[in-house]
Amino acid sequence: MFAGLARWIGFLTMAAGATGIILLAGGFGWFVFNIASDEVTLDSRADGIVALTGAAARIPDAIELLATDRGKRLLITGVHRATSAKEIARLTPLYSRYFTCCIDLDRSALNTFGNALETKRWARAHNFNSLIVVTSNWHMPRARAELAHQLPDVTLIAYPVISEKVKAEPWWSSLDTARFLFAEYLKYVLALARMHLDTDSAV
Repeated sequence: MFAGLARWIGFLTMAAGATGIILLAGGFGWFVFNIASDEVTLDSRADGIVALTGAAARIPDAIELLATDRGKRLLITGVHRATSAKEIARLTPLYSRYFTCCIDLDRSALNTFGNALETKRWARAHNFNSLIVVTSNWHMPRARAELAHQLPDVTLIAYPVISEKVKAEPWWSSLDTARFLFAEYLKYVLALARMHLDTDSAV
């Protein structure tokens, strides 16, 4: 009797494990399929623009969007505390004047969750109802999910910056790239799980 029960429990455990692996693999396939792989031409305008730091190309792209009147103000969130506005302005010398009028720096956020919280405060302070989100293409799914959770009534327009790490070669041909994307996928899944349990953040 006990031997039969043990076999049955073992079978259920194996079945659950196999199902979990299939779901995880399927989810990862969906994740990488939906990562933008081409440069984006943005024709839309929004109230504001938010750039999440983490890759060099994100900030210049966001400032260029501001300079071409795609938004009224730009928030650069996650700036290192030791980094000055002048240092960032050197990335786009033609647009340095915007730092005196239309660019805000957030030095509080330490991760994507923090980026979303600071963006929420900034957007509410300026009464913005739409935002262009600038971040790396592989980071966009998690960034948009975090921002949408904090700002459910704000329209988010994605502007994915194509990462050279992902652009250089197909992810399936590079073990390092595959590991990198899978790690980001796990962060995305964990973020979704946390947001599902957190019903008060968006209030």
